[in-house]
Amino acid sequence: MERITLSRAAIRLRTGEVRLLEPNDSGLKRHQLVIYETEKGLDCSPIVLLPSAIATGYRTIPTVRYLRSATEADIAQLSNKWQEEVKAHRACGEKIALHSLPMKLVETVYTFDFARLTFFYTAEGRVDFRTLLKDLTATFRRTRIELRQIGVRDEAKLLSGVGPCGRELCCATFLREFVPITIKLAKIQGLPLNPNKISGLCGRLMCCLNYEHQTYQQIKAELPSVGTRIRTPDGEGVVIEQIISKEAVMVRVESKAILVKKDQILPALPAEEEKKV
Repeated sequence: MERITLSRAAIRLRTGEVRLLEPNDSGLKRHQLVIYETEKGLDCSPIVLLPSAIATGYRTIPTVRYLRSATEADIAQLSNKWQEEVKAHRACGEKIALHSLPMKLVETVYTFDFARLTFFYTAEGRVDFRTLLKDLTATFRRTRIELRQIGVRDEAKLLSGVGPCGRELCCATFLREFVPITIKLAKIQGLPLNPNKISGLCGRLMCCLNYEHQTYQQIKAELPSVGTRIRTPDGEGVVIEQIISKEAVMVRVESKAILVKKDQILPALPAEEEKKV
């Protein structure tokens, strides 16, 4: 197994969130299972290799208390935990159907010590699950039950998957929070406004549309706006379209439209010379 060369070791929670281990142990290896404590109890996860961007900003990432490397007994308990989660998920799904509740069960997670059981679900609005919670409490005695409503983007983050780019979903790997994504971002970048082309597995606009937005905004500001008269190697004309992805504009010179790169635009003539021309 590869030894971690970055300054901090981390784990990824089942919800996709990254947490740094405190205290840090430089002897930990990638994929090594460790036991740690969160605000909700004990848990067990493999060590992950931090992307450089996260490692650089590690001071802002929450921490969990590192306890020890997982023993054979811990690994056996982890396997048992996964089996119990499958059983609990099935039982909760049956109870949701029994009560005809308008909710979709997404994931079921036990803490490592079985002290807490969390059911993640999605729903269109608020759901009155008091009777469901009562049934679950009676079924899973001596375990704290939590029903947590999440959005469709959180669902994709929780379940993970492969995006159109062929890589694991950004939300399940390094994104720490969701920012609003609007169709305006796709328009500025000149992308096809086909929902199938610009939507992620969650059905919402892809988060990666925001990655280059600032660059596109900067290029747009540097290009002459539509309707501006500019000088080109082929003569003076009027800008009829900005093509930000190519850092160029379409210019109508006399009766034809030509593509002019940003660095091909000639400086405007001084006012006196323009009058002479």
